[in-house]
Amino acid sequence: MTQGAGQGPEVERTATLRDFRVPAYVHETGPYDHSTHLGDAVPLVDEAYPEGYTPTQRDLPVINRGDTVQVQVDPASLPVPQPEASPGPLFVVGDVHGYLDELVAALQEQGLIDAAGNWSAGTARLWFLGDFTDRGPDGIGVIDLVMRLSAEAAAAGGYCKALMGNHELLLIGAKRFGDTPVNSGAGTATFQAAWLLNGGQKTDMDRLQDHHLQWMARLDAMEEVDGHLLVHSDTTAYLDYGDSIEAVNDTVRETLTRNDADEVWDLFRKFTKRFSFRDEGGADHVRSLLDTYGGTRIVHGHSPIPYLVGDVGSEEGEDDSGPLVEGPHVYADGLAVAMDGGVTMAGKLLVQQLPLDI
Repeated sequence: MTQGAGQGPEVERTATLRDFRVPAYVHETGPYDHSTHLGDAVPLVDEAYPEGYTPTQRDLPVINRGDTVQVQVDPASLPVPQPEASPGPLFVVGDVHGYLDELVAALQEQGLIDAAGNWSAGTARLWFLGDFTDRGPDGIGVIDLVMRLSAEAAAAGGYCKALMGNHELLLIGAKRFGDTPVNSGAGTATFQAAWLLNGGQKTDMDRLQDHHLQWMARLDAMEEVDGHLLVHSDTTAYLDYGDSIEAVNDTVRETLTRNDADEVWDLFRKFTKRFSFRDEGGADHVRSLLDTYGGTRIVHGHSPIPYLVGDVGSEEGEDDSGPLVEGPHVYADGLAVAMDGGVTMAGKLLVQQLPLDI
């Protein structure tokens, strides 16, 4: 240290920790004026760095190891790292079609919601496979419940999610395009007429709001969870929309965003196809999807189990007990799981935990 005018004898002094009291904000505002004492270091306002600049090592005063206080830490006092929580059990729900009371009862039976209808399953994961509306009495009530459970499950560390079904596409089309003619491939058609023909309920349309439409339009078409490839429809038409799950989901959303009636109709038409996994070659069709998108088994809704197994009940109405559906239907060499229990034909609304033993 050089002795200056009017100063006493030169004193060799090493800065101590108490000398280094740098205001916390200087690290974010600019360089230091090193002509001042370390304890008084302030940013040079005239040379302040641009907003958002992060100082580099050369901008900061140097502290040697000997200038700092060495504190011994007992390893036993350190917090023990906690392993990441494992995901909760996985559940899937088949086609609901407006049967809100049956849905609530099935979710309560599995312990997913409580007596008040609130999420009670903690970190559990719940997937709806699409088709919330039409045919049944309260499709909008079903959508409202699923949207609410999505928020409640997320707050509890789990989740409740949903896939796009053909009836979501149908309802979106009926609302957006109404009686606008579309090229159906077999002449002209309209979404409005198709919606009514497929069980559209006026009460649902009257209560349908923008936030319902926005929620439906953002739904994914497919997802893979724990080796289960989740889709709505038992069809290979997904292959027409991309060679990855992300590509298919993006293509479907982009199609709806373009808002072209003919494009949306073609999407609806392809999602309406069924029985691709049931007949001869069905297992190979399943494998083509699994090979492309991943997973070891497909889980789908759309085609009622009574139709898949050839049991559609009495057409004469003599037997009003409905078809016997005890649970999901596993078929196609064990590669496909059907989840539509046929609630619209007095079957059963299915809520099933996966994996499902065969």
